[in-house]
Amino acid sequence: MALLEIKNLHVALEDGTEIVKGVDLSVDLNQKHAMMGPNGSGKSTLAYALMGHPAYHVTEGQILLAGEDVTELGADERAQRGLFLAFQYPHAIPGVTVTSFLRSAINAIRKARAGGEDDPIPIPQFRDELKDAMEQLKVSRELASRYVNDGFSGGERKRIEVLQLAMLKPRIAVLDETDTGLDIDALKIVAGGVNTLVGPDMGALLITHYQRILSYVEPDFVHVFTDGRIVAQGGPELAHTLEADGYEAFAPAGVGGGKA
Repeated sequence: MALLEIKNLHVALEDGTEIVKGVDLSVDLNQKHAMMGPNGSGKSTLAYALMGHPAYHVTEGQILLAGEDVTELGADERAQRGLFLAFQYPHAIPGVTVTSFLRSAINAIRKARAGGEDDPIPIPQFRDELKDAMEQLKVSRELASRYVNDGFSGGERKRIEVLQLAMLKPRIAVLDETDTGLDIDALKIVAGGVNTLVGPDMGALLITHYQRILSYVEPDFVHVFTDGRIVAQGGPELAHTLEADGYEAFAPAGVGGGKA
């Protein structure tokens, strides 16, 4: 069994509109999966549902993490078990510095894994790990001392998302259109971070509708997602087919737009 198992997952909005219509997917450690689909196909809805966003309701199916059914757990409980979501449009948190946010998040995870007992990361260890991660992702000290995403450019926000990934060390990372709004230099830095982090201790699901990021992060598996379903699967060559031919060949006849 893979670390993350999604079984016949159906997801609806609060008004009952079904967006995800029966998804089966397995993501394991040391694997990079790319989910590619057009705007409005339901990719982001799937990502939010995996992380436990309360506005998206699982109406059928299961989400298993390390064999545990986490379908009914809150987002914080899923994070404590090693699931991570990098947002397409990260929100600002005025009043909370990047450094304070990261340390608090790490300590919350450590406390949960220690059975509710405080187990704060030693400050020297935190500083060393943060320094190494910032150097790898070209995040300046000035940026880390500012409020989370407050006044950040699109590229800076995405670097901070991957900095969180590096510091929190989840077991499964879901990256929702991390390439959105990135220039080529920022894209290379973010992709390099993903390539470095995915390995024996982490697997990743990259959600995108462009092949661009996959020029720098070569996936092991590619899944084509349209109208709330996975309609085709293959290796990295499938991404090149999509880039050349588009999504129309995979779209069921008569399908209209849905939720991204």
